[in-house]
Amino acid sequence: MSEAYKSISKGLKEAINYSSSKNVSVKEFQPIHIDVKELRNRIGMSQTRFAASFGISLGTLRHWERGDRYPNGPASILLNLLSKDPTFFPLKKN
Repeated sequence: MSEAYKSISKGLKEAINYSSSKNVSVKEFQPIHIDVKELRNRIGMSQTRFAASFGISLGTLRHWERGDRYPNGPASILLNLLSKDPTFFPLKKN
């Protein structure tokens, strides 16, 4: 067996055991919760500018800031990256 096959086979067995609620040691990635309003203010952008810069609807951004909803999926990852290093995204603050 090749090393790639062994690795894939091991991962598949771990995934099956995990989904069957068997006791396995796996690492789950859980992005930290981001305070979107604090992040936007730290960057110095208006709601309108922030939403437009990242392709987020203004209504969605307002829900996130009020805490009615929380970002998930790619938006959560984007906001986590932005929170760690705002200079990663070269944006104009106007």
